[in-house]
Amino acid sequence: MIDAVRAQLQKVILGKEAVLDRLLVALLADAHVLMEDVPGVGKTTLAKALARTFAGEFKRLQFTPDLLPTDVVGSSVYDPRDGSFTFKPGPVFANVLLADEINRASPRTQSSLLEAMSERQASIEGITRPLPRPFLVLATQNPIELHGTYPLPEAQLDRFGMRVELGYPAREHEIAMLYAQADHHPLDDVRPVLDEKALLSLQAAVRAVRVERRVGAYVVDLVEATRAHPTIKMGASPRASATLFRCAQARAYLDGRAYVVPEDVKGIAVEVLAHRLMLDPKARYSGLRKEDLVREILGVVAVPV
Repeated sequence: MIDAVRAQLQKVILGKEAVLDRLLVALLADAHVLMEDVPGVGKTTLAKALARTFAGEFKRLQFTPDLLPTDVVGSSVYDPRDGSFTFKPGPVFANVLLADEINRASPRTQSSLLEAMSERQASIEGITRPLPRPFLVLATQNPIELHGTYPLPEAQLDRFGMRVELGYPAREHEIAMLYAQADHHPLDDVRPVLDEKALLSLQAAVRAVRVERRVGAYVVDLVEATRAHPTIKMGASPRASATLFRCAQARAYLDGRAYVVPEDVKGIAVEVLAHRLMLDPKARYSGLRKEDLVREILGVVAVPV
């Protein structure tokens, strides 16, 4: 099933096997994904393709400055015929929610996703309603534009299990893309190969992957190193430790192993940890990248043998 999902995604995105593997890790680890890159590299297309490989319910929501929280979670609608109110679910009540250009909505609207992403439920008008399972948020944002955008708060960034960048394609892949889209878009050829039951089964199998105590301690050592780094104002949270632990299990499962090795942790640490860090002003204005700091920490923290 995993190979089938990968094959469907490769119809749309060429030459980005590492990015596709990270998306599959997030899918198996039940982790939300933030896709951040310059316009036009295929963020939304990839998110839609991943959603189409899944036979569950898919909703897309274009985030705009005038979007309200009720547009996300839903609200009660008044029926003048009998004076009753009927709850109308918002797009968040889906298995896969594509939050396109999430940083264009106001902080008030962005916060409407906090409970859904963390607890898989939504509290509306005093009533808490569970979301469908599985539930995955795929969000895109453009880090270059500043006009009309609102930075995601740290609390919401921490709820994204991974942040991935696509980058520009290689020359040969960009040429191939031109001809692949000559008569129709390859996205039209993507077919569902997973359903809710199958995905939940895969996620349960990932949780059964064995993690030795020393590897779990290595996860915590990496996270603690972000908190002690002199240029990091706010390090990664315990939620980051749990996510890195689960994503390492998913990476091992993706490689066909029933146990986690330190390389599984190292291979996914940048995508799991970097976006959660807050740099001090001097480091931020000097152009220091969070990803480079995580790589520095990976080179310093002792790897268990």
